[in-house]
Amino acid sequence: MIGRDIRDAIKSVFRNFSLSMASISCISITLILVGLAILSSYNVDHFTKLIEQDFSVFVYLDKDITDEEIAIVEEELKKNNNIVQYDFDSKEEIAQSMMETSDVLRNIMEKWEEDENPLNDVFRLKLKDIREVKTTAQKLEKMDNVSLVDYGEKIVNNFIIAFDVIEKILIIVVLLFIVVTAFLIANTIKLAIFSRRREIEIMRLVGASNFNIELPFIVEGLILGIFGSIIPIIIVIYGYFSFYIKYDGQFFSPFMRLVVPEPFVYIVSLILVSIGIIVGMMGSLRAVRKYLKI
Repeated sequence: MIGRDIRDAIKSVFRNFSLSMASISCISITLILVGLAILSSYNVDHFTKLIEQDFSVFVYLDKDITDEEIAIVEEELKKNNNIVQYDFDSKEEIAQSMMETSDVLRNIMEKWEEDENPLNDVFRLKLKDIREVKTTAQKLEKMDNVSLVDYGEKIVNNFIIAFDVIEKILIIVVLLFIVVTAFLIANTIKLAIFSRRREIEIMRLVGASNFNIELPFIVEGLILGIFGSIIPIIIVIYGYFSFYIKYDGQFFSPFMRLVVPEPFVYIVSLILVSIGIIVGMMGSLRAVRKYLKI
């Protein structure tokens, strides 16, 4: 029975070839856009995670701070739930590092007496959630013996806001495209139903169940969804590999590294074919139930 329904669905696709091709073309275009939106959304999320990994907060301590007071500051940092890692750089270590980078600085700094070092001891912090950086920084600034908290506030906030907005827009775009795809499939199935209305009436007269009437159209929607996802999958795999290789895995900046193609593109391809199948079947089922009133 199911085998016959599958054959009928395939015959219907080819019998209504022009309508089927129009629907497959629209589905392909829509899924290409969905694929691009998914690729972009994944990479935006990846960029955000990379920023979180590379991001540091610098806590500059008072110049005359003692070792005991440094230990107290360290204990306070351990209690902060948003701090996942910290490193301490003494002003002597910072001065030594600066001297190694420049002969001019070396000549100047070597003449300093021990108490003439104008630099500050610094804690470098890694945060669990950089979206909470402002709140965390405000708490740090209130601590005793803290001179300055620096994390590039404007740049970080702009990145966070921009990536959040882009990600939300892309999610909305993907959902809209999925709705459009379902609408296109539903209309194609509606036309197929109209052209086969006599056959459906005969099936009703001989006592066919609602499921037996619905099944061929559901299978037809599934077939349209699969065919419609083939070209988008090819474009996603080939296009992303080519883009990744051309730009050496970077997007305008070494700090914005793209997601590695494998297995990423195959996961996106699986998502696309799944969307095609599910939306095709649901669009068909909706059309059958709405226009046949069964």
